[in-house]
Amino acid sequence: MSEQYDSVETEETEATGAPEADASAEETLDAAAEVETTADTEDVADEDTESSDSESSDADVASDETGTTEAETETEGESPEDDDPLEAFRRELWAKPGDWFVVHTYSGMENRVKSNLENRIISLNMEDYIHEIVVPTEEVAEIKNGQRKMVKRTVLPGYVLVRMDLTDESWAAVRHTPSVTGFVGHSHQPVPLSMSEVENMLAPAVVARAEAEAVAAGTPSPSGGGAAKKPIEVADFDVSDSVMVVDGPFATLHATITEINAESQRVKALVEIFGRETPVELSFSQIQRV
Repeated sequence: MSEQYDSVETEETEATGAPEADASAEETLDAAAEVETTADTEDVADEDTESSDSESSDADVASDETGTTEAETETEGESPEDDDPLEAFRRELWAKPGDWFVVHTYSGMENRVKSNLENRIISLNMEDYIHEIVVPTEEVAEIKNGQRKMVKRTVLPGYVLVRMDLTDESWAAVRHTPSVTGFVGHSHQPVPLSMSEVENMLAPAVVARAEAEAVAAGTPSPSGGGAAKKPIEVADFDVSDSVMVVDGPFATLHATITEINAESQRVKALVEIFGRETPVELSFSQIQRV
């Protein structure tokens, strides 16, 4: 009996330990499955990260290529005309509203007419009809009292250019400005200038200004070649003037100027010697106006 009881207990113990072993095995399998799942998740994350890095790199390359293409396009789009001040002036001139008319003024009153008309535009509320007033000028070298200096000279003495929309009111505002004698052409229905005529009048000042800026900046002239020579005027003498020679072998003799060379500051003149007119060459410092 004792041996049978021991056998029964042993069988019960083995029966009780079997489920525990099965449970332990299941836990081990579950842990392994979790480890595999975690590894798979990390692999997927790594693949996503690599894919994202690859896409970012491709985007950077595409961006660099786009930037290079845009820079090349901008470079190709820049033409020599963009740097040409005369061409830029033409485009701006043609884009402006209104027509250009020539107004006749008293000689020497061009700048005063410009100032007076600008004041009248404001006081008469004509800003929408009268757009611009221009007194064409140029810079010239003047020799006076033996000294050379640069001065501004009016290109069209006695005339002013006005850009405007012609109406009865705008016509009256311009016509009744002090020192204005009228429009050039038909008095009440003036004919506007053509754009080519306006260009010819205003372009020289634009070119001269661009050349002066280029010289100041030490860059090549935009118009190509060297800067144009400034005209030189002599304020002290004129051809046919009668002068007195004050220095040199012909001192105290009278002379008549026949030619003036402003660049070298010399004149050719006729001096009466022994009853005959003899051509001589004199410097500005050797003569004096009578």
